[in-house]
Amino acid sequence: MNKSSALFLALVVLGGCQSTAPVSTEPAAPAKEATPAPEAKPQVYGSFTQETVVSLLTAELAGQRNRFDIALDNYVTQAIQTQDPGISERAFRIAEYLGADQAALDTSMIWAKNDPTNLEAQRAAAIQLARAGRYDDSMRYMEKVLQGQGDTHFDFLALSAAETDSNTRKGLLTSFDRLLAKYPKNGQLIFGKALLLQQEGDNTASLKLLEDNPPGEGEVAPILLRARLLQSMNRGKEALPLLEKSIKKYPDDKRLRLTYARMLVEQNRMEDAKVQFSSLVQQYPDDDELRYSLALVCLENKAWDEAQGYLEDLVARGSHVDSAHVNLGRIYEERNDPQSALSEYSQVGPGNDYLPAQLRQADILMSNGSTAEASKRLAQARADQPDYTIQLYLIEAETLTNNNQSDRGWQVLTQALKQYPDDLNLLYTRAMLAEKRNDLKQMETDLRAILKREPDNAMALNALGYTLSDRTTRYAEAKELIERAHQLNPEDPAVLDSLGWVNYRLGNLDEAERLLREALERYPDHEVAAHLGEVLWAKGQQREARKVWGKALEQQPDSPVLRSTLKRLTGSETL
Repeated sequence: MNKSSALFLALVVLGGCQSTAPVSTEPAAPAKEATPAPEAKPQVYGSFTQETVVSLLTAELAGQRNRFDIALDNYVTQAIQTQDPGISERAFRIAEYLGADQAALDTSMIWAKNDPTNLEAQRAAAIQLARAGRYDDSMRYMEKVLQGQGDTHFDFLALSAAETDSNTRKGLLTSFDRLLAKYPKNGQLIFGKALLLQQEGDNTASLKLLEDNPPGEGEVAPILLRARLLQSMNRGKEALPLLEKSIKKYPDDKRLRLTYARMLVEQNRMEDAKVQFSSLVQQYPDDDELRYSLALVCLENKAWDEAQGYLEDLVARGSHVDSAHVNLGRIYEERNDPQSALSEYSQVGPGNDYLPAQLRQADILMSNGSTAEASKRLAQARADQPDYTIQLYLIEAETLTNNNQSDRGWQVLTQALKQYPDDLNLLYTRAMLAEKRNDLKQMETDLRAILKREPDNAMALNALGYTLSDRTTRYAEAKELIERAHQLNPEDPAVLDSLGWVNYRLGNLDEAERLLREALERYPDHEVAAHLGEVLWAKGQQREARKVWGKALEQQPDSPVLRSTLKRLTGSETL
């Protein structure tokens, strides 16, 4: 849905204006000749003048024609003139949607002023005032909500701050502190402040606040936040007992059980997670999100039969259908039943699962010698789903290359680039294939073409720099390219690996070791381990080098880069 549709489907024509009466379309009766003409006054429909009604109708028509400037201007004008809560709310919604900050502030204030018992209006005014930096004014509206909230939660302001900037959140924290001075035991204020602290990245202070102020009876949200904080601080083992205790106290609270189950997954306790998700599905049999989660947990546990049952249920219920077919395909692959897997993957329609399903079909067919059939299916997919054409070309080329058919992969990329000569993904993929074919000239040509279009493309900078450092003696040029990539992505382990490697080539062994250790810590990859081991070997630290290689071989025993490095430096492919 486009922006205009989303906005004006949400705005029912004049429906939100509290005092609007319908405008009659019947012709007016002719005036009696004997009756003197009355003094000229504006015609009124309901409690609005004809001018107001025409202005609002004009605004609606303007919005339908994508003239949001006219729509907003008319609504703001009429909100000011009429002070009507319905019109001012509508004006506020449009302004907020369009990102018109001043108009959103002005109309929220009109709405709050003229609808003082409407907590949503008071919330809107508080948020807009906070965004404008008027924290004292914001606090007054916050207090109105606090005093009149009844059963509603007061975390709305803290939650809304997640989409704002740090200065706004800091201002809101000041306001919360002032309110807490007046209402020190208010659990919702405490929870709201904890949320703000979490959003500011101060997890320690947020957790301490929650631990120092235990939640009141029935308050579950602070427990959930405390558990998430513990998990994010690598203290997940403390979070689980907290949730277990809370579940005993509130056995029917779905949020607690779901958080507990997900945390078990995060801590890789899959069997326990399966028990919890099974219990949730029994308790909420119509919740297909839970059923899908349970299916995924069963897959992780390699409980293929159970997973298949839940996935087939989802297909029958018409829920998560494409994802279910993809995962059923995975199950059939695990059972060495490629035909059934192909059948499942072929039923996946356009969406997030479409390309993974196409990839798996291509790989199954090519690895079983049916390359022509794979190419035929991908060509048909490009014809049926033209929006995916480039991605489908990439799938075909990469799958061919991975199945030792790089010449055919090259032909596919050449065909694709004739159709889409400016596509950077195709150029990059061809550059990487050219490097594998030892065609460094073509590789550099393609990467230079990308950099001409996008000088700050860190991936292309890094790829070219690394290849020049690894396959040529153009070390100074390579280092300059990699350093540019590092400036753009200073924490990218691939870039750190390249920078470490070029420093090794230049003889800067200490700097190379530092960078490669950082890269390996961020991303324990076999190629990074091979590089670090080689640097250590060159520094005379052979025992440490073997230790690094040994750990990497445990994780990827068939790594060609590790084996070739070992063979070159030690004379043997094994330690």
